[in-house]
Amino acid sequence: MPTSPRKLAAAAALAAATFTSFYAAAHGNVTPQAVDTTGLPALGDKWRDENPFKTNKLALKIGASAYNQNCARCHGIEAISGGIAPDLRQLDKDCVGLKNEAKQSACFKEMDTYYLASVRTGKVRNGAVYMPPFEGVFNQEAMWSIKTYLESRREK
Repeated sequence: MPTSPRKLAAAAALAAATFTSFYAAAHGNVTPQAVDTTGLPALGDKWRDENPFKTNKLALKIGASAYNQNCARCHGIEAISGGIAPDLRQLDKDCVGLKNEAKQSACFKEMDTYYLASVRTGKVRNGAVYMPPFEGVFNQEAMWSIKTYLESRREK
């Protein structure tokens, strides 16, 4: 027996409402979670302009956990964006292909500066908050650990 368009529309609306409700419940608490950086070298009060943890395995582990707890809900699991926010695997994609070592190094440093400013102060356009500021929530060690994780996820 054919289903009426009205019943199909009602079923679709119910399915959408159920999915939205499930997604909202599964999304969890959106309060930024503290990051335990125990074991990492203390970086002090002066903010670094380059990632000091690029090869630090503990920073990578801490950064992966911190990213998943605080960033994945917008930027995607394993830094693979679902379209809501930028795909952070591509954060420094313009630097990767540079052949000149000095230019590549300067490009990575510029991207580190951009990353840190974005995380510290957030992103606001026309009064709308697209990303909250994390300064005061994360310490410098946590921010650079997340960057270390993102570098490990960089698209080749």
